[in-house]
Amino acid sequence: MAKAIFLIAPLLVLGNVFFIHASFTPGLMVDMAKIVMDNYCSPEKLVGMKEAIEAASSNTEILNIPDAETLATVLSAGVQATVSDPRLMVSYEPNYVPVVPPKMPPLPPDQLISVLQTSIKLDILEGNIGYLRIDHILGEEVAEKVGHVLLDLVWNKILPTSALIFDLRYTSSGDITGVSYIVSYFTAAEPTIHIDSIYDRPSNTTTKVLSMSTLLGERYDITKPLIILTSKNTKGIAEDVAYCLQNLKRATIVGEKTAGGSVKVDKIKVADSDFYISVPTAKSVNPITHSSWEVTGVTPDVEVNAEDALATAIKIVNLRAQVPAIIEGSATLIADNYAFEDIGADVAEKLKGLLANGEYSTVVSKESLEVKLSADLKTLSGDKSLKTTSNTPALPPMDYSPEMYIELIKVSFQTDIFENNIGYLRFDMFGDFEEVKAIAQIIIEHVWNKVVNTDAMIVDLRNNIGGPTTAIAGFCSYFFDADKQIVLDKLYDRPSGTITALQTLPELTGTRYGSKKSLIILTSGATAGAAEEFVYIMKKLGRAMIIGETTAGASHPPVTFRVGETDIFLSIPTIHSDTAAGPAWEGAGIAPHIPVPADAALETAKGIFNKHFAGQK
Repeated sequence: MAKAIFLIAPLLVLGNVFFIHASFTPGLMVDMAKIVMDNYCSPEKLVGMKEAIEAASSNTEILNIPDAETLATVLSAGVQATVSDPRLMVSYEPNYVPVVPPKMPPLPPDQLISVLQTSIKLDILEGNIGYLRIDHILGEEVAEKVGHVLLDLVWNKILPTSALIFDLRYTSSGDITGVSYIVSYFTAAEPTIHIDSIYDRPSNTTTKVLSMSTLLGERYDITKPLIILTSKNTKGIAEDVAYCLQNLKRATIVGEKTAGGSVKVDKIKVADSDFYISVPTAKSVNPITHSSWEVTGVTPDVEVNAEDALATAIKIVNLRAQVPAIIEGSATLIADNYAFEDIGADVAEKLKGLLANGEYSTVVSKESLEVKLSADLKTLSGDKSLKTTSNTPALPPMDYSPEMYIELIKVSFQTDIFENNIGYLRFDMFGDFEEVKAIAQIIIEHVWNKVVNTDAMIVDLRNNIGGPTTAIAGFCSYFFDADKQIVLDKLYDRPSGTITALQTLPELTGTRYGSKKSLIILTSGATAGAAEEFVYIMKKLGRAMIIGETTAGASHPPVTFRVGETDIFLSIPTIHSDTAAGPAWEGAGIAPHIPVPADAALETAKGIFNKHFAGQK
C-alpha cells in the first residue's frame, strides 16, 4: 500500500518545493490509475492500486506544480517504480497525433522488388552458408501479398544452403502475426507446435500462437543449423521470434542481450486532458519457459559483441559441419580399441544414436563439444577414464643430480615406524619402470631400508592417483619370496588382441619384505589406476588386508587417440585385467575387506596390528 501511493506522494513533495498555483487535481491521477488498472498486461503486479485510487480520490488539496511536463515526469517515475516496469510512461502532449501504421499500397512488380531489396539483405557465404538480414518483421497479411515475390527473390535462394544465419541485430519493429509465419518455416509441418501465448489485458483473452501446417513454398530443413544474430537494438517482435526459436531448440542465438521490448504498447489519452499514458496492454508468455523476453530481453546462447556476432556464427556453423565426422570417428575408435570389446561396441552404437537424434546439433565451440562428448562417453560406458583429452606433449625428462633425486624422493615418499615395530609407507603416484629403475638404489637407501625390517607394514594408497603400471610387477615382487615366480595378473591388450602375464621379478634391488609378514593397504575413493591394479593383485592373491573405502574404479593408463584429422583427442583405456579370475576392477573399484571412512583407515589398521602383537606377548 505504501508503495502504491505513488500517485499522491511525489506530487505532495513537489508541493513543498514549488508554490505555483496550477489546475491539476487528484481526479487526473485517478483517471491515470484507472487506465493502468484496466489495461496493464500483468494485473498481478498491481496489488495496492485500488487503495491508491481511493486515497487519491479523497485528497482535496490543489497540486502545486511548475508545469504539466514536470508532472508527467514525476508520474512516470512513480508508476515505473511501483510496478517495476520502465515501459509505463506518462507524457504531456497537447499536439499529439496518433500514428497510423501505413498500409502497403499496390505496387508494380519492379517497384515491389526494389522495396524488398532495400529492406532485405541476402547473401550466400563461403561453405554454402546462407545469410539473411531483415530489419522489419512482416505481418502475415503483408507477407501473403508479397509472398510470391519473396519466394523468388529470397527464399528459394536460401533453401539450398547448408546452414542459415538469420540477422536480427537491426530489427526493431514488426507485426505480431509474423511470428508464426517465420517460425513455421523452420519447424516441421506436423504436428503443429504451440509457439507462444499472447495475453491481451483489455479483452482479458489469451491467444495461442501455433505453427502453420501450410505455407507458401518449402520449409527450411529442420536438421540444418540455424543461427540468429542479436544486438541490444533487437526489439519487440524480433525478440519474440528469437525467443521462440531458441526455446524450441531450433536456433542458436549469438550476439548481445536484446532490448527487452514489448509485444504491444498502447498510448492512451487521459480523460479530456493532454496527458497520455503508455501502457503495455499485451504480453507474450512462452509455453516452454512460462516466462517472457519482455523487459528482460533474450539472453544469447553465445554472448559476444554485436559486431563480432557474424564471424562467431560462421565459426559455429563450420564446427557443426565437422561434428558428424568427429562423432562417427570417435565411435569407430572406441569400438576398435576400448579394453572391453562388448562395452566398446555398445558405446559406439549409442553414440551414433545420439548423433542421429540431434544431440550434437547445438554445440557452439570445440570446448562445448569436448565437454558434451566426455559426459556422454562416461554416461554410456560407466568409465571415468573414457573421455576427451588434450594432446599435451610429454615433458622431456629432467636431468637431476643425485642430490636433487634424494630431495625429490624425500618429498614423494613418507615413512614412519609405529608402536610394535609397524612400518608405514605412503606414496601418492606410481612412476614409470624405466625411470624408477634408474633411481632404484636411491629409493632403497632413503625409503625402503627405513621400513623393510619392520614386523608388519601399512602401505597407504589413500591419495595415490595412479600413474604408469610398468612398475607394478617390481613393487609387488618385494612382498613375495624369490624362490617362486608368481603370476600376478594377466593383461589383455585390445588393439593387438594379446594377453601378457604380469609376473614377480626374480631379481630386485635391495631386500625383499617377503610373503610371511603381515601387510595392510589403505584405500579411499581417490585411489585410482595403477594403485588399484596393485590393490587388486594383493587382494586377489591374499597377500594383504585392504582397509578403507572402495577405490575409484578407474582403469589401466589410457591411450590418447586423435579423431581423424581433427584436433579432438580421446583418452581410451585399451587394457584390462584378467576377468577370468573374477570381476574386473576397472569401472567398479575394489571393495576393502574392512570398509571404514578413509580418514579413519590408518587408526583402524594400527589398532588391528597392535591388538595382534599384544596377543603374541
